[in-house]
Amino acid sequence: MSVWWFVIAGGVIALGIYARRGQNAVWGTATLALLIGVGIAIFQPEFAWFTVTKSVAIGALVGLAFELLPMLKKNNSR
Repeated sequence: MSVWWFVIAGGVIALGIYARRGQNAVWGTATLALLIGVGIAIFQPEFAWFTVTKSVAIGALVGLAFELLPMLKKNNSR
């Protein structure tokens, strides 16, 4: 089993969790990654939807990291 399936599953879960929370970093970075992924897929010999899927999943996980980063800072205040 490829590691990409775990990355895609994590991205889908992150998008599902933050689906109804209004504007947030998860959906923002996933949208930006969608545009980048389509741009990359256009220049490949055949249009690869898997490339687009991987880029959206990575973007969603990066957005999840941006959303969770302030939580780490709150717990470490002295």
